[in-house]
Amino acid sequence: MSTVWVTLRRDLLLAARRRSEVLTALFFFVVVVSLFPLGIGPEPAQLRRIAPGVLWVAALLATLLGLPRLFAADHADGTLEQMALSSQPFALLMAGKVAAHWLLCGLPLVLLAPVLGLQFGLDAGALGILMISLLLGTPLLSLIGAIGAALTLGVRGGGVLLSLLVLPLFIPALVFGAGAVEAHSAGLGVRGHLSVLGAMLAVAMFFAPWATTAALRIAME
Repeated sequence: MSTVWVTLRRDLLLAARRRSEVLTALFFFVVVVSLFPLGIGPEPAQLRRIAPGVLWVAALLATLLGLPRLFAADHADGTLEQMALSSQPFALLMAGKVAAHWLLCGLPLVLLAPVLGLQFGLDAGALGILMISLLLGTPLLSLIGAIGAALTLGVRGGGVLLSLLVLPLFIPALVFGAGAVEAHSAGLGVRGHLSVLGAMLAVAMFFAPWATTAALRIAME
């Protein structure tokens, strides 16, 4: 865990010097979510119906914004090669980078989502389920996105290719995350949706760092 912590702390300190990159994703999330009530109108039932999908899609796209920069700076200055050659496990170092990405891009979305959900007339129970689903889903998005960022590292037009690679893989998280809120609003059980999200997160936490490091080693060759 000390290996993960070192990389996590380093990336957080670097992000503190580049606050604009972090704030861009948050501003994007707020603007996209806030535009829907203005465009669709004040009909409460319709707003409540579209709220889970809108909030989840906006969170997904906001997470995607920060993925192209996940490894780019370290690859450009040679830090990534030094990490690969260090005595510390490369997979754990990359796990620290993914954790930092989630703390910077995912966790703020989880905290902002209930405030933005009030625009759609969601009740307290639905806002709580929304937070839980995002708390399970946003780390999953970061882990899957890290694999895509590693595969497209150094590729011309990598941002577009990254989107094409990871967006289909984000769909299960989107379906079950938004579905949990919709099920609660319909008076149905949400445990199944949240259990599937948790299972996908557990599998991704085990396999994604290893897949990411394998893709990075290929990109650096």
